[in-house]
Amino acid sequence: MKKLLRFVSAFSALSAVTLLAVTSRAADDPVIALKAARMFDGKSKAIVTNGVVIVQGDKIIDAGSNLPIPQGAQVIDLGDATLSPGFMDAHTHLTYDFTGNFNETLLKLLRTNVSEQGFLAIPHARVTVEAGFTTVRDLGSRFGGSHDFVDVSLRNAIAKGIIPGPRMLVATYGIGATGGHFDDTGGFRDFLFGREPDYADGIADGPDAIRKAVRFQVKNGADVIKAAVSGGVLSLTDEVDTPQFTPAEMAALVDETHRLRKKIAVHCHGDQAAKEAIEAGVDSIEHGSFLKPETLQLMKTKGTYLVPTLMASEWIMSKIDAYPPALQAKARAATAARTEMFRNAVKLGVKIGLGTDAAVYPHGQNAKEFKLMVDLGLPPIEALRAATSADAELFGISQKVGTLEKGKLADIVAMPGDPTTDITATERVSFVMKEGKVVKNTTK
Repeated sequence: MKKLLRFVSAFSALSAVTLLAVTSRAADDPVIALKAARMFDGKSKAIVTNGVVIVQGDKIIDAGSNLPIPQGAQVIDLGDATLSPGFMDAHTHLTYDFTGNFNETLLKLLRTNVSEQGFLAIPHARVTVEAGFTTVRDLGSRFGGSHDFVDVSLRNAIAKGIIPGPRMLVATYGIGATGGHFDDTGGFRDFLFGREPDYADGIADGPDAIRKAVRFQVKNGADVIKAAVSGGVLSLTDEVDTPQFTPAEMAALVDETHRLRKKIAVHCHGDQAAKEAIEAGVDSIEHGSFLKPETLQLMKTKGTYLVPTLMASEWIMSKIDAYPPALQAKARAATAARTEMFRNAVKLGVKIGLGTDAAVYPHGQNAKEFKLMVDLGLPPIEALRAATSADAELFGISQKVGTLEKGKLADIVAMPGDPTTDITATERVSFVMKEGKVVKNTTK
């Protein structure tokens, strides 16, 4: 007993010394004061003038209008700009690039070594954070039966400071049904890849197999679960709006994901699949092209987020001839339907998060989503909220990021002028700070 008491006493003393050292280091960190003509705090319904954000270490210690500058602080005056929380993108694929000819891209993926795919993702991460997107949800990273978890490696390398990039919440492999949108063997000769994909590839049929697939993704590092519950545009053998999970499978998917304290995002264009997913309790509907007003009303009632990914269809339609005829038809139908769907979602007050489907269009152009949303009726201030506090709530990390408040991580961007009068200012971010470190400053 005496030995135990001595050990506890020694451990307590060591803990106290460690805590004092950490506290001292935090107190010794230089204070940085960011100044700009305006500030959006991530949650308010208006921008304030004379914005000031005080940063020490990796945290914000104060933010507001006309705040006094602490003595000895390093002042970064950004001039006629607007300070904002770092932007977030709820739907990216940083390890992919699907912007070229569709068939050529498929062949390239089949030929690219896993380690090379990881290296190719590094510039995608860099241009994304330099565009002002300090956090992303990366919703799926696998093709052709390769068990690689490149997104997990990329996330970890960024978190360790090895490479620059946004904070990543990764989904590893998307979960889908046999022959569905996430079955990468669809459209190829049978058994070309050696075997039929199973739960370890994210392909599962029946509630028990789906639970196993969810557990496998979490075991291997998934922060969020992604599933395809309806058909998709860029899959070769399914219809774009067909349901691909049964209600029982959907219930198992949501229950197992939430049981493991993860969020569930579902790829879904079709209305019937969306209704069943919303009733089951999914956290977000990705795309949502064919959703009817009554389904959108159900989303509002349930608090389900819509992540519209307008940039994806915008890019596909601009390069429509680069896709096979079957995909062209699906893209045209989904794009035609999404405009009315999004306008209805805005009118009904559905929760909206900014997400783009980066990789379908070139990485680093994420901010173009702002204008697309505003052009379809979303007020500029709400578009800014969608990419900050709304996404933070959707991700489940609002206690850390999403607003300019004391105690939050110092993820801060600045853009020229006033984005509420010209939303395209978001596409010209001049300053980026992530966790108190300046990533980009072109205002010097």
